[in-house]
Amino acid sequence: MRRFISFGPALVVLLTIAVVLVAVPAAVRRIASAHTSARIVLAQRTLDDDDILERINAATRAVADSVRPSLVHIEVFSDARRRFGARSTGSGWVFDSDGHIVTNAHVVRGAERISVQFPDGRIVSTERIRGEVFLADPYTDIAVFKIPADSGVFPIRRATGVQPRQGETVFAFGSPFGFKFSMSQGIISGLGRDPTSAVEFGGFTNFIQTDAAVNPGNSGGPLVDTKGRVIGMSVAIATGRNSDGAIGDDGGDSAGISFAIPLGTIESVVAQLLKHGEVSRGLLGIRFDDRPARIIDENGYHGAGVRVVTVTDDGPAAKAGVRPGDIIVAVDGEFTGESNLLRSIVSARRPGEEVKLRVWQSGAFREVPVTLVARPKEDLLVGAAVSTMFRMGLRVETSGRGAVVNDVQEGSRASSMGFEPGQRITMVAGKPVKDAEEFFLALGEAGLLLGRRIPVVVSVASGDTTESKTIQLQVLR
Repeated sequence: MRRFISFGPALVVLLTIAVVLVAVPAAVRRIASAHTSARIVLAQRTLDDDDILERINAATRAVADSVRPSLVHIEVFSDARRRFGARSTGSGWVFDSDGHIVTNAHVVRGAERISVQFPDGRIVSTERIRGEVFLADPYTDIAVFKIPADSGVFPIRRATGVQPRQGETVFAFGSPFGFKFSMSQGIISGLGRDPTSAVEFGGFTNFIQTDAAVNPGNSGGPLVDTKGRVIGMSVAIATGRNSDGAIGDDGGDSAGISFAIPLGTIESVVAQLLKHGEVSRGLLGIRFDDRPARIIDENGYHGAGVRVVTVTDDGPAAKAGVRPGDIIVAVDGEFTGESNLLRSIVSARRPGEEVKLRVWQSGAFREVPVTLVARPKEDLLVGAAVSTMFRMGLRVETSGRGAVVNDVQEGSRASSMGFEPGQRITMVAGKPVKDAEEFFLALGEAGLLLGRRIPVVVSVASGDTTESKTIQLQVLR
């Protein structure tokens, strides 16, 4: 007997499952879509009802509008730069209504002519005047030059006397990679920084650190606060390319660590340059240990500072009562946990100015007012010239013959200029020199650090005769 199998119930079940498999996901999608649509509507209503982001945007635009007219893009021209294939561009800003422009010294080093472009397209060219077109302090990497005030200048507002604080929002302006008059935003990441080699020639540092995007071309541009007031000037960046600690702005991209010269240093240096043509630096009259000193009281660890090793007799510190073994922890309220910070803060003050030291002495803190004296200029000139010549591959030492070229690194700038071992240096910029110290001092006085071309006369004995030649020595980078 043949059996008949009914497929009806099974077919109904299969159809039901198929409908569920199709309908349920679609319903879920519709529900999810409805929820997403509701969230979008709620978010849009929130944005429409709360204008906080628009107010932030408006404030940021106001910072840009207030600062932008004070910015300049700088191009530097000189025969030497054309000869060595070097081209220098950078940024700057209008310092005052007299038409003074402030930038980094390394931006305008060796300049014979400076071209300044404003955001509105105007270009002003500063022609060569008696071989000098700018005033500069290479130790702080600050330079100032003047353009006609009738060019329509708009001085930037300055936050004079305002102490920046970590965490504050800041904006960096400049021409990164040639993109003129750019703006970036960040915060103050740190204060009182002393990055390795950030300022050339063993200069003085007490930098503001920021994570605002700063790249090659930002050098000399202003760093401003949320009120559009300048608080510093971009000077260097740390990059992944030179993560070994070397700092520069001639290559590599921003890694979120850049440095700015504080406004207090800028105002002090510019004021002295405009009044005297050079900078005098304050001196305490002490020698100190480069290693941080810990302060420990009866309750345990208390702080750190800079330990005084020796005190100059009849010097300003000695007259104020500072003694060997004392630990200086602050100057005018600025923390000095490292020796370089102490040196920088004091050197940024002028001779005759009174500073207040916070000193750990005999188990207690004291406030010690000290009137600074002038630091000998020769010390800086010689030290900077020695390090500069070393980087150029030239070593000069004193011998029985006078100032003699001891070594010239193969393939170095010094070698390409014509220096050779055994040459005796007899004259620098028309001034006779009799030993290595006089050679380095003469280089500094002749403007080595400013990129000026300096004639150096050398002589070489050849048999019974002595041949002399003149080498044009110049530092551009």
